Amino acid sequence: MSQQKIVEVANASMAYRRTRHRVSSLKQTAIDTIRRRMAYEQFFALRDVSFEINRGETVSVIGRNGAGKSTLLKVVARVLPPTSGRVIVHGSVAPMIELGAGFNPELTGAENIMLYGTLLGRTPKEMQGRIEAIADWAGLTSHMDIPIRAYSSGMTARLAFATATDRTPDLLLIDEILSVGDEDFKDKSKARTVEMMNSGCAVLLVTHDLTAVTSMSSRAIYLENGTPKATGKPQQVVDAYLNDVHH
Repeated sequence: MSQQKIVEVANASMAYRRTRHRVSSLKQTAIDTIRRRMAYEQFFALRDVSFEINRGETVSVIGRNGAGKSTLLKVVARVLPPTSGRVIVHGSVAPMIELGAGFNPELTGAENIMLYGTLLGRTPKEMQGRIEAIADWAGLTSHMDIPIRAYSSGMTARLAFATATDRTPDLLLIDEILSVGDEDFKDKSKARTVEMMNSGCAVLLVTHDLTAVTSMSSRAIYLENGTPKATGKPQQVVDAYLNDVHH
């Protein structure tokens, strides 16, 4: 019996446009833009990346800062469309990338649970019935009628985390093993993250914790300058990465 594919990435590239020359002032930049004297080039954050993730698998992505790891997560999360190639995700996604990025500061905590849940592909009816449970898990029951702009950054992250993890998704995207809030909540959030990783969903994990890579992953990808340099068994990929770092 074949395994169910949750993620299919085929020759995906992500390019940004950047200027080729430096200018001395904002005024000069405006003048050069108006006169069409600005020269641009493409910068590839990702180039020809291909992999698949089956249900129940955890794939870790490692590499130096600026290697394209977070960009890859955003492409798979469908936050960024790839410049070329194909990215297909089958099922629901819980992106643990920038907690609270989908919140509106003028809306209340309860309204933001509704908003964030909808952005994650859940129905308004489903979210309406989960507000109380999400608020309780985040420890923010008494703050549901207060606008998010009055929340601390820790409170915002806790509410976002509780909303994103309220339901086990088909795909969990993690930028580092998240620990948000005070020490008690850090332990609580880490335990829920590990529980979800062990629940049978597919996981794409970006991390600098090489011990987590070898102990938790089915496979690993080593990115260098946006290009996969090594893929395969976690220990072999970690060894290849460490060899490059040390030499």
